[in-house]
Amino acid sequence: MSNWDWVDAPFVIDLQVQAEDIDGLGHANNAVYVSWLERCAWRHSQSLGLDLAEYRRLDRAMAVLRHEIDYLASAYQGDELQLATWIIESDQRLKMTRHFQLRRSRDAATLLRARTTFVCIELSSGRPKRMPPEFVEGYGRALLPA
Repeated sequence: MSNWDWVDAPFVIDLQVQAEDIDGLGHANNAVYVSWLERCAWRHSQSLGLDLAEYRRLDRAMAVLRHEIDYLASAYQGDELQLATWIIESDQRLKMTRHFQLRRSRDAATLLRARTTFVCIELSSGRPKRMPPEFVEGYGRALLPA
């Protein structure tokens, strides 16, 4: 698929809506979308060499500060989806922002757009702490040009 919001080569994961994702209204529950955002962001981080072992070694992590989500259309059981992410901003000190776009494969309809702001924390204290050079470099490789 092309025609993504930001670039034609985003980091993308494939998803399929499962029976357990469906709520009483017959479509994927909004909380499931949030779990998909987290899965996509985490897989992207892992692809950049920033996995849980590296987070622990560095005593740092990128933690969610804010989610902004626009639910544009519903997903239903069996739908095959693609969720893309881009790192659109980073102050290379504490904060980083990702953009997400969720599309249904059969018709390329965009079901969701989201923006998540992360803050770098020290794992041992839970407090905000400056990004280590490994984060600046690793996440910087995926940062879209301004």
